[in-house]
Amino acid sequence: MQTLIDTAKKVICDNRSLPFSVYRSLKEQDMLNVPIIKPLLIAVLSGNKELGAEGELLCPSGNFVFLSNTPTIAVRNIPSDSEYFALLIEFDYSDFECLEHRSFETNTYFQGAIKPELEFTLQQFIEWSAFSSPELWHIRRKEILQVIASLGFEEVRSIMKPPTLSHKIHTIISSDLANDLDAVAISSMLAISESTLRRKLSAEGDKFQDIKDRAKLGHGLHLVQTSVHSIGHIAALCGYSSQSRFTDKFKQLFTITPTELRKTKMSGSGE
Repeated sequence: MQTLIDTAKKVICDNRSLPFSVYRSLKEQDMLNVPIIKPLLIAVLSGNKELGAEGELLCPSGNFVFLSNTPTIAVRNIPSDSEYFALLIEFDYSDFECLEHRSFETNTYFQGAIKPELEFTLQQFIEWSAFSSPELWHIRRKEILQVIASLGFEEVRSIMKPPTLSHKIHTIISSDLANDLDAVAISSMLAISESTLRRKLSAEGDKFQDIKDRAKLGHGLHLVQTSVHSIGHIAALCGYSSQSRFTDKFKQLFTITPTELRKTKMSGSGE
């Protein structure tokens, strides 16, 4: 796993857009209501990950967990003697078209060991991402899915839940956080009335404002975990004019403040 870690560290230092993320921490991280909008592969390369409010799922170092696009999940990242280090790759719905005999029954998650074939594929994916264009990223994502299926993880054929209206709205908002889109604007984009939009969301057990909060704060969570931006700058990037408002909403959703989360990534106690 060390080769994967070293390669990922080298690539992310280039400060370019990449088809994967790296989450690292030196201290334990506990977060509730972490949104999973797209199917997400998490390869734990150092430390342990626990998922679920009661830590129902444990994914130790050298293993992966593949999460379906479920609304939210509780997450605990536990460092080893050195650190917690995980590679995260999001997949699009269209990526799964490469798999034959896809199931219509959706699994919430599945996990397994990072076998040599998958480790080599992930290594290639990281190295290739250093010079590839975004238009080509889907090719390698499909390769990862095919390798996982070839290793006997048939669950990969049923990990993609068809996007709901909530997912579609989340995607639209996430792609344009600076404009602070409201329900009227989103309804127009989807060619439905605002009342229909709210009615359909209610049938899904969701609300427009909750989706908007998850989109903005989910992006904030990602930036706190992966960037060196100040908390104030992250708040602005997420569409908040007030850092205190961003911090309050962040803690309300994730039960930890951005500054507290940032401190878990540092050897000292201050930001």
